[in-house]
Amino acid sequence: MCPKPRRLVLVVTVVGVLILGSKAVSADKPLIAIAGMLHESNTYSKARTGVAEFTRDGLFRGDEILAEYSKGNNEITGYIGGAKEYGFDLYPTIVGWAVPSGRVTDEVLDLITGEMIERLKSAPKLDGLLLALHGAMVTESYDSGDAEVVRRLREAMGPDFPIVVTHDFHANVTPEIVEGSTALLTYKENPHIDQRPRGLHAARIISRIARGEVRPTQAIVKPWVYITKVHQYTKRAPLLPIVDETRRLEKDPRFLAVSFSGSYHYADVPNMAPSVVVVTDNDAELARSEAQRIADKIWDLRDQFELELPAAAEAVRQAVDNDTFPVVLVETGDNIGGGGPGDATFILSELVRQKASGWVVAIYDPEAVEQAVQLGVGGQFKAEVGGKTNGDHGAPVGIRGKVKLIYDGQYIETEARHGGRRYLDQGLTAVIHVEGSTRDLPNVLLLVSRRHTPFSIHQLTSAGVYPERQKILVVKAAVAFRAAYEPIAARIIEVDTPGDTTVNPNNRVYKNIHRPMYGVK
Repeated sequence: MCPKPRRLVLVVTVVGVLILGSKAVSADKPLIAIAGMLHESNTYSKARTGVAEFTRDGLFRGDEILAEYSKGNNEITGYIGGAKEYGFDLYPTIVGWAVPSGRVTDEVLDLITGEMIERLKSAPKLDGLLLALHGAMVTESYDSGDAEVVRRLREAMGPDFPIVVTHDFHANVTPEIVEGSTALLTYKENPHIDQRPRGLHAARIISRIARGEVRPTQAIVKPWVYITKVHQYTKRAPLLPIVDETRRLEKDPRFLAVSFSGSYHYADVPNMAPSVVVVTDNDAELARSEAQRIADKIWDLRDQFELELPAAAEAVRQAVDNDTFPVVLVETGDNIGGGGPGDATFILSELVRQKASGWVVAIYDPEAVEQAVQLGVGGQFKAEVGGKTNGDHGAPVGIRGKVKLIYDGQYIETEARHGGRRYLDQGLTAVIHVEGSTRDLPNVLLLVSRRHTPFSIHQLTSAGVYPERQKILVVKAAVAFRAAYEPIAARIIEVDTPGDTTVNPNNRVYKNIHRPMYGVK
């Protein structure tokens, strides 16, 4: 057993000009800017995330931000709704987002942060900034790209400018970003179905700061314990009691925000660990003591984070033998939402080898999509599929079947789902009914031309797939899929597969994390 880690405690008090009352608070509505740069960076991925990826996935400026996010269910939607609810005006600047992948390039960090600062500087007099950052962005030069964004903003806007930051639940929060921000809060839930409410919460805080009603003081404590992704499901033990405690504290008016982040363990960086951040109204000791108390609770749960999962062959066998359906197989080693390539074949190859029936698998393979397009609907498809991004996610699998459907891959998610996005696009998509299919029970291979996270069940329904009628559904995820798939699943089997997002710490080599770290050799 590792020795009990030393906890890191930081207490930060940020006092703004308006808070100090050095100038009269205007009777007019406060003017609050919104901005964001969101990326979850897998340091084990060989890919780099640059300008092209942000431009393709989501880079919005000015009023484009309002058009894109007003109808969603994420934190920026919450910012926008908060302006009306809490009586302030919005000044949208720039928001960039890219699908999780490898490190972010310095070029795109400089471009987005530079434009963010330019737009803030050229704005009418601002009363604060709502800033959406993932909390697990790693760049070519910075272990915490998020902390570097805040450092640059703080340098540009001055020490008294209010900056309220929202983070993902999977943030690797650093002391530097707590020191640089006025207040920081994270989503509470995983899957992240509370992003909009947390954005609203941030909007309430910034409005109170702008009106001189509160004086935020923050503390961060990091318990050095490894919580694997599979155990970061917040609707059940062991984490549910922790999340419930943060909710309980936020009902106390002395606390502006209380957050627990489970960490993002696909990043080999010094602050890869859970965090507790407590924001009080001008009570540094209360912030510190409560952050420490919750961190102690997390430490006391450490033995409950151990992991035992079946490998692909055993998981497929269990799914085939199950009495009720559909069974969801979770390919944890190719978690697209954690930076996986989306083309791992470990489970697909077992489904074919074991002659399973009624399965659905989505694979990122633009080359195979193009081949299906050339054949056309009804064409006889024969190709080696998947396993093409790198050599760590299985070999290509020979597939024979018929092209059932080709479509643009675009669809809408109207419910609050992980990621909170409304308008979704998996690129040009081909649906293949693989050998062994029947009209009642097809084996469905969904070939997509853009890496796409399985956070919405409409990824399948938009392709003409009725998931509740299938026997086996494969998702390349860890926990985030549950909001969409749990309502229809008869059983969920998490599978221990290799890859860039393996959840097994014994399959991961860490060189830069804090030591000792309970749960990591």
